[in-house]
Amino acid sequence: MSLKDRIRMRRETLLSDNWYVLRKYEYDYLRGNGEWQAQVREAYDRGNGAVILLYNLAHRSVVLVRQFRLPVWLNGHDDLLIEAPAGLLDDADPAERIRAEVAEETGLRVDTVRKVFECYMSPGSVTEKLHFFVAEYDPADRAGDGGGLAEEGEDIEVLELSFDEALAMLARGEIVDAKTIMLLQYAQLHLLR
Repeated sequence: MSLKDRIRMRRETLLSDNWYVLRKYEYDYLRGNGEWQAQVREAYDRGNGAVILLYNLAHRSVVLVRQFRLPVWLNGHDDLLIEAPAGLLDDADPAERIRAEVAEETGLRVDTVRKVFECYMSPGSVTEKLHFFVAEYDPADRAGDGGGLAEEGEDIEVLELSFDEALAMLARGEIVDAKTIMLLQYAQLHLLR
């Protein structure tokens, strides 16, 4: 039995189409015991995205970015968020889009990116699937200052850190972004042992 045979959509209501799209769904779900159950959920659709960890093996360093994130601040994090460069796909190829994000946010140009996995970051309420990449960078690959696009409200600080310092920041609770933690742990296991 396909999952589509276990869901009967009854009603879809648009709640917001301001920043992204928020919809309310009312449906019946066929439970594992054979009973149908009425359920109501809201789903936030912001599109899919990509994220990348830039690393340099010779220097054992990584490039991260620091920026303001309103939802994080609203939840009590009184500091800028340290993250791996990331962005929405806007219907572009994930590898193509992440190379553009790297240039916009960090000023570095990387030609070769490697996809390592993809996942849903908050599947209980957000439709977004993230494509995770890694790429080796060289400081000579700098093509600009980075900092993001001011017209998109970006005000990004570029951080080049030793890999050990990035791991120490994670241990001290200074890096709290899930996608960045996942990529740093990937690097610890597979790239910068």
